[in-house]
Amino acid sequence: MTHTGRKVRRLGEAITWRTRQIGPVVFTNGVFDLIHPGHVELLDSARGEGIVLIVGLNSDASVRRLGKGAGRPLVAEAARARVLAGLAAVDCVVLFEEETPLELIKSLAPDVLVKGEDYSRDEIIGGDWIESRGGKVVRVPLVQGFSTSSLVERLRATS
Repeated sequence: MTHTGRKVRRLGEAITWRTRQIGPVVFTNGVFDLIHPGHVELLDSARGEGIVLIVGLNSDASVRRLGKGAGRPLVAEAARARVLAGLAAVDCVVLFEEETPLELIKSLAPDVLVKGEDYSRDEIIGGDWIESRGGKVVRVPLVQGFSTSSLVERLRATS
């Protein structure tokens, strides 16, 4: 198994790995369908909030239930996980089947939860739980001009 392949973990493996981390553990989540500069900025910023970064990745079924649009996800979950694992900022990738990452957050008990500023504080799933345990929620500014939905629209318009 490659180094980056070892970063993709099943929940039980991720929980065991998480218990060995000393210092602030950071969590973020998303679909990460087409990796773009906005994703990289979010992940780099998130990693800067602690010693390790765990990324919760929506499974293909979860993405379809979220209603991201026809044909989404464009990239299958195993490939999305592999790409995320290849990024230096990411230390662990865990797929989740649910529509929200709340149970994953509770299982992994991160110290910091990071999302983009496109989410209001009230919309950040798990934020209250993190803060109730003494952790913090961080909202990262968006990189203007980049979103997966806008990239998909542009690609479809040119085909």
